[in-house]
Amino acid sequence: MRKRHGSYGFDAPWALAGLLFGALVLLALAAASFSLDIIPAGIAFLFGGLYTLASAASYVYTTRRGKFAVWAEELDRLSGDEQLLDLGCGRGAVLLLAAERLDTGRATGVDLWRSKDQSGNDEPVARENAEAEGVSDRVELVTGDMRDLPFGDDSFDVVTSSLAVHNIADDEGRAQAVREAHRVLRPGGLMLVADFQHTPAYESVLRELGVIDIRRRDLGWRFWYGGPWFGTTLLEARKPAV
Repeated sequence: MRKRHGSYGFDAPWALAGLLFGALVLLALAAASFSLDIIPAGIAFLFGGLYTLASAASYVYTTRRGKFAVWAEELDRLSGDEQLLDLGCGRGAVLLLAAERLDTGRATGVDLWRSKDQSGNDEPVARENAEAEGVSDRVELVTGDMRDLPFGDDSFDVVTSSLAVHNIADDEGRAQAVREAHRVLRPGGLMLVADFQHTPAYESVLRELGVIDIRRRDLGWRFWYGGPWFGTTLLEARKPAV
């Protein structure tokens, strides 16, 4: 994968800030315990602080490098002429990786542009990133809600989403987003949804819609947000051909 030229920020920056703050607090408590000669507590706080710091390092790696490497491999299957939709595209991490692989196709990103989900999440930033990566001629950005997509039925060959659907707070809202993704996907089209929550529920919705070609798989350590307890699963599904 080539070096990225855009600016992609951090996923859920509040979570990373919490890990770093927790590590600093634990290390400070370790130092205080050792200074008071409370050795067992100092050792416990030290190991806790180092463990939390390692979790923060894992988080930084994933959000800055790991997720790009994983998605690059997943998107290498594109033939280059697809119409692709990325749900919750943010600053364009997945969207622009896809666009690089679309010689004659086009990548469309849809988002509500909320900064709590990704630092600096804003449509102008995504446009600047598309320019920086040299794919702006193949990219369209749309402001919209993934629960009510402004596209016709069977509009896209591929639908992707990375850590976006879980941001919808309620079960029915997430289910509706999956139904909308299925609606705009053409028969025979491919859906790739990466998330660290709710993927079994996404699969259930698709099966209710008649999709049987579905699998879920762990994306491995490069997509850990702090450790294996926050690993990411990829839901891969193909809409039945007519």
